Amino acid sequence: MAALPPSACRGGIGAGRCSRHHVQVKVLPLPSLALTALSTTPSLKLRAARRRTRWGWTACSTSFPRLGRVGWHRREGSASLLSFGAAPGELLAGGGGNQASDDLSQALSALLPFVVAATAVSALVNPATFSWVSKEYYAPALGGIMLSIGIRLSIDDFALAFKRPLALSVGYIAQYALKPLLGLLIAKAFRTPTMFYAGFILTCCVAGAQLSSYASFLSKSDVALSILLTSSTTISSVLVTPLLTGLLIGSVVPVDGVAMSKSILQVVLFPVALGLLLNTYAKPFVNLIRPIMPFIAMFCTSLCIGSPLSINRSQILSSNGLMLLFPIITFHLVAFMVGYWFAKLPMLRQEESACRTISLCTGMQSSTLAGLLATQFLGGSHAVPAACSVVVMAIMGLSLASFWGTGYRIRDIPLLVLPDS
Repeated sequence: MAALPPSACRGGIGAGRCSRHHVQVKVLPLPSLALTALSTTPSLKLRAARRRTRWGWTACSTSFPRLGRVGWHRREGSASLLSFGAAPGELLAGGGGNQASDDLSQALSALLPFVVAATAVSALVNPATFSWVSKEYYAPALGGIMLSIGIRLSIDDFALAFKRPLALSVGYIAQYALKPLLGLLIAKAFRTPTMFYAGFILTCCVAGAQLSSYASFLSKSDVALSILLTSSTTISSVLVTPLLTGLLIGSVVPVDGVAMSKSILQVVLFPVALGLLLNTYAKPFVNLIRPIMPFIAMFCTSLCIGSPLSINRSQILSSNGLMLLFPIITFHLVAFMVGYWFAKLPMLRQEESACRTISLCTGMQSSTLAGLLATQFLGGSHAVPAACSVVVMAIMGLSLASFWGTGYRIRDIPLLVLPDS
């Protein structure tokens, strides 16, 4: 590829390798870049109007402000989950065939907190809405969620894990070492009722939630790291979750670690592996079912949340049930903080984007999996903490992500209210 002089790079024409910045770039016409930026982020209208010359410089850099990385991982015609974090700027270089499906998935993910809240209210106000969902439906419902994740994965996604050992190790320790200990301390401090204690600890021992990947996208964090971290913790949960549960609550309630591992294997690993195989060897079929999978995942999530809430409504609305909200809210709040500041330690040398990603992955866990395991192995009442955790996790996690991602717009308020004369 020919070398581009810096002047051509600033002019926004052609494609090649910038001789000044030594990076391979695909330079776009300046009007197209400015038009897309203005239509994507309202606050950029003000910035672009006052600093019109800035776009010429950023066009040849390794990143666009507020738009995303030029070299962000994306393979044409691939269904890699890493393309989930594609920012508007990268679409200028040509979108993939799955962009409409990705947009739909992101739009539904943005609605998920509202769906979760509506499900919780409906289950508590009118229990008959979800009381028909017995525990026999839990495994297929969670399997549907995991299948929708598997069809968005590729082999290359996991290969990248070997290139980021430190960041993944930091996130893994926060997920499976710091978070369970934090849950144990909070349960002891709040004197969680016996009927909810084991379920609360189990909720603290499961893998990260897939929703954390979308939260990382909203917060402009490291989406690839979030996907790799969530995938690795989900797959390893087959062994780690039963082990942690047995160590922390084995003296309180009997835990069948082998049976729990088999259950996780059936409802997590098999659907994810099936989706990965389909995405690798049956691409036409995956492209056919991809548009409906976000709806299936959202429906299955509602079932997994609404059922334990409706069945255990009387216990939830009791004094003990209402007291359960305090340890759950405290757990998620502190988990977000612990994940962030643990990654911020000088000895770990993690970038700001990685710290935010690890924070979101630590504070958001797969509560639907915890609810399934609690129902199967601990008893119905122990599924209540997991169901409540889904509601709190979704609202707090996406709110934090939105603040990190768009909080800078608060600084524009004075400029909008008192424009320059």
